[in-house]
This record gives sequence, C-alpha cells and structure tokens, in this order.
Amino acid sequence: MTTLNLDDNQSIYQIRAYEPGVMVQVNDERLTQSFIITPSKLYKNWAPLSAHSLTPDAFSLFLDLKPDVLLLGTGTQHVLLTPDIYAVLINAGIGVEIMNTGAACRTYNALSAENRHVAAGLIIGNTFSHAPSGA
Repeated sequence: MTTLNLDDNQSIYQIRAYEPGVMVQVNDERLTQSFIITPSKLYKNWAPLSAHSLTPDAFSLFLDLKPDVLLLGTGTQHVLLTPDIYAVLINAGIGVEIMNTGAACRTYNALSAENRHVAAGLIIGNTFSHAPSGA
C-alpha cells in the first residue's frame, strides 16, 4: 500500500527553472541578474555579477537575515570564498555552503520544502564574467 504525505511547504518563493548563465525562474518570474532568495522574501538585483566580484560587503543582508544556512551559487562553476568572507559569515553564526548555481537552486528547493531557515545568494552569470567597461 502506498502512503501519501501532505506537502507542508510554506515557502512563498520557490525556484521553478534554471538555465545556466542565463536565468533563474522564481515562481512565474524570470530573473537574469544575481539575487537573494529566502522562503518568504526575494531581493532582486544583488550586486555581485560574478563570483570574482564577491566582497564581504556583498553579504551584509545575510547578516541581517541570520539564516541557519546560506547557500551561495557561484555561477556556472564552483568557486571558493576568500577567508575574509568566510570569517564574516562564520563569526555571525551562519553556516555556508558554496556550489554552482544549479546545485544551489536544487538545494534551496529541498531545504525550503522542509521549512528550513535558508537563504540563497545566486549569481546567474558566468563564474568569472566582469561588468562591461564604464559600467
């Protein structure tokens, strides 16, 4: 006999699709710039355009959100954080998991479906792309 479980996902924001280097679809909206997502909030146009441009300042909102775990999607490839960024997050008691953006999208959906206090910073562009000159 098959047992069915009630879906108790209370997340307002869920990731529906991901196209590497192009976009992430949150609910019915296609996002083409880096963003921050939690189960209850969506912060569009997060400043880092690539993993290369990450600085400790880029994580200030996460310090206010105080998630149990921060998922960082670094673009099309996995990139490690610098020790100064790790220090800011670890000293604030925030667990950090770093992975490519596709893996971060899947992990965010799994953790938010479990009603976990998760936040994800997702970089959509290529890992080492830079803003155009004069931008």
